[in-house]
Amino acid sequence: MSTPPAFHLEVQDLSHGPLHNLSYTWPAGVSWICGDEGKGKTTLLRLLAGDVQPTAGTITRPAGGVFWVDLQGPEHDATTVHTCWENLRASHPRWNEALLQDLAEALDMTRHRDKQLHMLSAGSRRKVMVIAALASGATVTLLDQPFVALDFASIGIIKAFLQDAAEHPSRAWVVADYQAPNDVPLASVLNLDTQA
Repeated sequence: MSTPPAFHLEVQDLSHGPLHNLSYTWPAGVSWICGDEGKGKTTLLRLLAGDVQPTAGTITRPAGGVFWVDLQGPEHDATTVHTCWENLRASHPRWNEALLQDLAEALDMTRHRDKQLHMLSAGSRRKVMVIAALASGATVTLLDQPFVALDFASIGIIKAFLQDAAEHPSRAWVVADYQAPNDVPLASVLNLDTQA
């Protein structure tokens, strides 16, 4: 019986935009990237996802896929919630449909399944992304400011998921936001404000 490969997510001497010569290794579990506006939080997530390429440095990703999606752009406006989830499921072989259904119910999104994204509030549109991310089954799940425009109950549901995910030995959830929470056990915190 072979052992699964060790989890390894790392950047070495990474540069792009506001990021300069960044080296960092993320463990499995839940990690946070924090910092002020313009410090490179979203840029770093996009680099980890392969959405943009670094101007210098290297990125090592574990096997099993990286989940990243930004649904805020107008190119997604005419897509229905259901179609959005179906399209994302097609590219994530370990997608957990039962978890998606549970999260959609808990976050009050079931009734919005047939609406186009432009018809949703900012908070509901963000929930579409968060639900897909948490259901993706990817080895690395990247979340950019998942709590923006959400009510306290919804934030609590997402934090409860992250609390459960914190002990996972072979998957990582990397969250970018201004501040790290004190009510989620974190495997690591990268503060971009303190990077040279």
